[in-house]
Amino acid sequence: MKRGSHTGVTARAAGLRLVASVEERSLQERLAGSVSEQLGLFAERMREGLLAASVAIGLEVMGELVEAEVSELAGSKGKHDAARRVYRHGSEDGRVTLGGRRMPVRRPRVRTVSDGEGVEREVRLESYDTFASVDLLSEHMVASMLAGLSGRRYRRALEPVGAQLAASASGTSQSSVSRRFITATAERLAEFRSRPLDRERWLIVFVDGFDFAGHTMVGALGVTAEGTKVPLGVVEGSTENATVVRGLIANLRDRGLDASEGVLFVLDGGKALAKAVREVFGDQAVLARCRVHKERNVLDHLPEAERLWVRRKLRAAWANPDAGEAEAALAALARQLEKVNPDAAASLREGLADTLTLTRLGITGSLLRTVMSTNPIESMIEIVRDHARNVKHWQRGDMRLRWAAAGMLAASAQFRRVKGYRQLPQLAAALRHTVGAEHPPVTAVSAWTV
Repeated sequence: MKRGSHTGVTARAAGLRLVASVEERSLQERLAGSVSEQLGLFAERMREGLLAASVAIGLEVMGELVEAEVSELAGSKGKHDAARRVYRHGSEDGRVTLGGRRMPVRRPRVRTVSDGEGVEREVRLESYDTFASVDLLSEHMVASMLAGLSGRRYRRALEPVGAQLAASASGTSQSSVSRRFITATAERLAEFRSRPLDRERWLIVFVDGFDFAGHTMVGALGVTAEGTKVPLGVVEGSTENATVVRGLIANLRDRGLDASEGVLFVLDGGKALAKAVREVFGDQAVLARCRVHKERNVLDHLPEAERLWVRRKLRAAWANPDAGEAEAALAALARQLEKVNPDAAASLREGLADTLTLTRLGITGSLLRTVMSTNPIESMIEIVRDHARNVKHWQRGDMRLRWAAAGMLAASAQFRRVKGYRQLPQLAAALRHTVGAEHPPVTAVSAWTV
């Protein structure tokens, strides 16, 4: 069985009934005695607070569940059974995870009866393995650190469990917390970068560069056919670095991202990024340039007095449902800008056709507002930055990548389906038609749900 599985704990709880029947006591009698004992312990520990009392009770219940599994395997203590296959073999020191700490306990041992060759084997107790799992401790530490808690304050920020238990607890020193956090986030980074993507139909992939702790990163966020947002990957480097961005896009393909029926890639203004997507996915990639980035890039070349009318014309062209007319309007605007600032005109012409991809697909309404920019991935990045706001000393190596990956995975817990998700079936049909995966004409603009 898998280590850390909680299904076995429930099964072992049922073992209490087996113990009661073997010892010829009713379940009611056993529970009555246990409740009486626990109430006494609870009253004694209540002087240190409600949580400390509850933790003490939890340890007792934990011990009973482990003992129930031992009794199920080896029979009742003190009763001989000639047919038994395993037997009790004393106990030894052990530790379990509780409240972000490692607590010392006595772990019962069970061994198999000697086989024909005189070999005995240790029997793993699933209930104990569940409670002893360090994954529980790692999850607690990662969540605490992402919430802004520093390693040196970890121990002081833990909830009280009573003086006696706190004194014997371990795994809470700054160095221990730091080691576990590094190990846990490294595992998350490796899993994040290798997670299979072939189980979903991906309709949209947002790719954007962003600054994180003084370094440039490139992240990818996918949207499934059901509208679920999923972080897909992150690399260190800029969208102008061809090697970096091609590695990110190729990694998505190698992990199973299928573009045979078309995928809409919403990209920032990096030339290398658009080139990499085309190289990896070819004509199956439908590229849409982020309109917010394009508008910002054009306006940055202009003096303040010229920006208002240029912004108005840009947005009017993008709002035109006729792609041909919209492209003609943008081309005319570029000719006007030649007289004001040639660099602004060149910025507008670069990737101009990709800013109208959404128009050609017939995307309108709520879904248009979702995919007209890379804002969905930028919202995720803001959550990542917030998680790392208290980190003061960034070291070399993969530290930024570990924090970014852990933050992305934590951010995904806050995700909702994208706005306009009810329009995704029409988008899927439009993509299939665009890449030639089907022959019927694309759904008309008027048929889109808005």
